[in-house]
Amino acid sequence: MRAVWWTKPGGPDVLRPGEAAIPEPRRGEVLIDVEYAGVTFVETQLRAGRGPFAWQPPLIPGNGVGGVVARIGDGVDPALVGSRVVSGLSGSGGYAEHAVAAADRLLPVPDGVAMTDAVAVLADGRTAVLLHRAAAPRPGERVLVEAAAGGVGGLLVQLAAGAGAVVVAAAGGERKGRLARDAGASHAVDYRDPRWTDAVRDAVGEVDVVYDGVGGDVGHAAFGLLAPGGRMVVHGMASGAMTDIPAEQARARGVTVTGGLDAAPETLHACAREALAEVAAGRLRPRIGAVHPLERAADAHAAIDDRSTAGKTLLAVNPPT
Repeated sequence: MRAVWWTKPGGPDVLRPGEAAIPEPRRGEVLIDVEYAGVTFVETQLRAGRGPFAWQPPLIPGNGVGGVVARIGDGVDPALVGSRVVSGLSGSGGYAEHAVAAADRLLPVPDGVAMTDAVAVLADGRTAVLLHRAAAPRPGERVLVEAAAGGVGGLLVQLAAGAGAVVVAAAGGERKGRLARDAGASHAVDYRDPRWTDAVRDAVGEVDVVYDGVGGDVGHAAFGLLAPGGRMVVHGMASGAMTDIPAEQARARGVTVTGGLDAAPETLHACAREALAEVAAGRLRPRIGAVHPLERAADAHAAIDDRSTAGKTLLAVNPPT
């Protein structure tokens, strides 16, 4: 089968198209004919050797796919064959024509939901729902979403606005700010401007919730915008570094800073299911920024590295005709 291999830590060019044996589903597993694979920011970091853990080459990246169940292993309901599903994998194997997934981790794609949208919310949607649950913004609260035009950020904007919050989108550039407004943000600021926090204060004053997906200097500046009783959820490091706020500093200001959210498989599965249901109901609209052919996975990583895309990036493996 066609696949993309990660050969060593480095730039996008270490991702090389090649061949691999079709994996065999074991007991409790299914084989998926992959239509689309998701690409995540974390995968770009792991590719470069900067991730939260280390890959060991050679490896086929990709932890989220969507497609049709082709074969089943022992102990799996035969009725699953032919089903349209999305699934997380065991951490790798998604950049390929076929992938093996645990049957109990499959999520059926609701009728009327495009496979591209389903794959787009598999990872980003479950993360956004998890973060939304953690901060639980209330009607009228002021919510700052960093990286608001990204895959997760764009969904957080929608969830917070849907909860009745006043959303301030922090994004890199005017174009991404417009996209965040389209998603439901009331205000947009460019966090590349040294005075971006002044723009936030001019718009809404202090904020009650911060979704910190950028980290670094942006995350620390966002912490300074929190009102007493505010909540900050640290979840990303687009800047290259997570925001590290000493507990005593948060207590002194009367705010809560949360990181290391509950990421148990059961919780993530439930959040992904909820995200898919929200898409099916029309309340959540993933923005797909780019779709690259499987063999051009290196281009997909390069675009994420240089931040030229807004929204979710996908690989078209064997899209339906």
